[in-house]
Amino acid sequence: MRSTHKIKSSLAKVGAAPESLPEITTDAQASGTSLAKVSSAESSPGSHALEDKGTATWSLTAWVSEVQAFEARAVRAQAWETQAFEAQSRASHPKATPVTEAEAAPVLKQRLLPEKVQVPEKEKSEVLITRPFWSNKAEYLLAQMGYTMRPASLWSFCYLWLHSGGGIFLIIYIFLLFLIGIPLLFLEMAAGQRMRQGNIGVWKVISPWIGGVGYTSFMVCFINGLFLNVVTAWILFYLSQSFQYPVPWEKCPLLENASGFDPECARTTPTLYFWYRMTLKASDSIEDDGPPVFSLCLPLFLSVCLLGVFMLNGLKWTGKVMCVLVSSSGLIMLCFVVRSIMLEGAVFGLHYMTIVKISAIYNVNVWRGAGNQVLCSLGLGFGSIISIASHIQSSSSCLNDAVIVALANLISMMLVTPFIFSVLGFWATQLTHRCNEKNTETLLNLVNMGILPPEAQPPQNLIGNPTSIFTSWFNSLSNPIKKEVLSHVPECNLEEQFLKIKESTNFAFLAFVEAMSFIPGSVFWSFLFFLMLLNLEMSTMIGIMDSIITSLQDIFISVQKYTKLFTVVVLMIMFLCGLFFTRPSGSYYIRLLTDYWTILPIIIVIIFENLAVKWAREASSFFADMANLWGHPMYSIIRWLWSYLIPVVLLALSVTTVFQLSLKNITYLAWDSSTSKEIVRQYPSWGLFTLFALLLIVILPIPIYFVYCFTHGIPFNSTSWDKPVISSKSLPLSFQLTPIKEVENEEILQGDIEIADQPVV
Repeated sequence: MRSTHKIKSSLAKVGAAPESLPEITTDAQASGTSLAKVSSAESSPGSHALEDKGTATWSLTAWVSEVQAFEARAVRAQAWETQAFEAQSRASHPKATPVTEAEAAPVLKQRLLPEKVQVPEKEKSEVLITRPFWSNKAEYLLAQMGYTMRPASLWSFCYLWLHSGGGIFLIIYIFLLFLIGIPLLFLEMAAGQRMRQGNIGVWKVISPWIGGVGYTSFMVCFINGLFLNVVTAWILFYLSQSFQYPVPWEKCPLLENASGFDPECARTTPTLYFWYRMTLKASDSIEDDGPPVFSLCLPLFLSVCLLGVFMLNGLKWTGKVMCVLVSSSGLIMLCFVVRSIMLEGAVFGLHYMTIVKISAIYNVNVWRGAGNQVLCSLGLGFGSIISIASHIQSSSSCLNDAVIVALANLISMMLVTPFIFSVLGFWATQLTHRCNEKNTETLLNLVNMGILPPEAQPPQNLIGNPTSIFTSWFNSLSNPIKKEVLSHVPECNLEEQFLKIKESTNFAFLAFVEAMSFIPGSVFWSFLFFLMLLNLEMSTMIGIMDSIITSLQDIFISVQKYTKLFTVVVLMIMFLCGLFFTRPSGSYYIRLLTDYWTILPIIIVIIFENLAVKWAREASSFFADMANLWGHPMYSIIRWLWSYLIPVVLLALSVTTVFQLSLKNITYLAWDSSTSKEIVRQYPSWGLFTLFALLLIVILPIPIYFVYCFTHGIPFNSTSWDKPVISSKSLPLSFQLTPIKEVENEEILQGDIEIADQPVV
């Protein structure tokens, strides 16, 4: 029987620790230390026969009291080696004597750990994989913040504020953020931190029957990553064009013989023409097909290369990249806020921020929009939060982290809102000015031609404030003259122009791009604007790529030996698949996915994630495990929200979303080259079939995995939750690997002491 004196003396004689954990493994093997085989039957009561085929069997040792945390990383590594030397003695003396706090002062904080792990035959040539950690807590939090600050969510928040009750929407959003957003964010962070695995592996461990939700989340993340890469390509294309003076979307291009402007551009605005005809080379409908647009293929390849540069050098480098991307985005955003409030018409735009429609609080659609916005703005359900959190130390409190990330996301949206409203006010004011100037020119020509009476002649000098001067003159006309004037020119209304903004992914490339061209120094501000968008998109894409690569590596362990090569292969696959969205009709498919598809599988994924913790794992057990890791109890209100309120809210949100989508006409804005205008078209029937087929494909793994576990007798609750989760020390670059010599049905006998920050096998 092993005595406490042996444990103490074994740890006391630890000398200088090896420099790295992989070297310890190699040295132990080279010294001829063999792992003792355990007999098939234990003498103690309740022991089980061990099978030769290699499935891991576990028996529990006595509880040992909690002692001081072990501070030196080198001694932690040596203690891991000490366990291997103690394995032989434990084979003949299976019982362990508890170690008192006084006797084991330098030993790690202790927990209930399994005693034996049997290595299966099929894992003979396995490798010992160390999981990298973020260099510090700040990099981890900035990575989470950068992932959640996606431009589409920032614009969607402002759009909902504008069209869903103003200040009332903000109140509802903050309420739902604390009611469901922060608890669900905490759930994903805690799951990733506790299990040290990617999105797919986490839910298999928590509940095998609900393990299919990881595959669903992975596919949704992959599909979104494909078209978000294309959005990044759009940004890069505009960024490359913003170095010209004037910027190409400020004026219509001349014909080849310089005899005049392009007639297609003359019928519309330069901004619309450049977007549809020069950037997208858009077809007239989604049914008009064509090869990928060459001018977008190079930016798409460049966006993939940027992701590779940011990720190939490992987590330490990626963390520093995220620090630069997030901090620079915030700084540029602050500059835009200060500049935008000084623009003409900014006060008119900011006025809409102060509008509060009390009646909106009784509108179900407002609550539905706010709930969906909470889920999307925090990036829940994609698996990226889980993946990012799997690289943080267990001592980090996920609840505090979730609150910090959620509040940072809210502050960023509150910061960008006055910027967007000010620019929209400036944009609407400038367009109204130009509309009145054009009307004045048209009316003067009609009066000179004798078509209109002299009383309809407008003032020729509109310098200063064209809208105010023209409106004052128009209001002074008699009613018959007004009707005659309006029969020849459109009415220019500032408020109507402001409210023309549509919710679409094209917003940044239309209203904002046009507004940037009106600002003095348009080249500089356009460059800053697209640089900010690029930083935000790349931050989001790094989170998405980390989720994709980590999930695949945790399943196919063999590829972890070739991390950089595997990352390049995944990026190339995403590039090739993304070419589909660079076709002339590609933007219409992106609109179909973002407007009518993404939110449904995300809600389904989040519902099953919540159920996995509530019913399969039991929220109380999950909380107890988190409390043991962090050393302090958790708030019971979170457990109550997980168990009772959040499932009801998510179910109501899914029902109202499906009902709302069923009532909407599935339409999209298309470019009509014959009239040079945007027109509303309805998606064809095969497009709707594709929408539902894709939804069915991504959620199919959930029932398939459920049936598989049921037919094979796999228990509903995970049996491996309480096994030791041992993770690597913080590694500076990418995954470090140490080959392990072939092991033939040998058992690794785990000790009673939990060694924190050790490698995951």
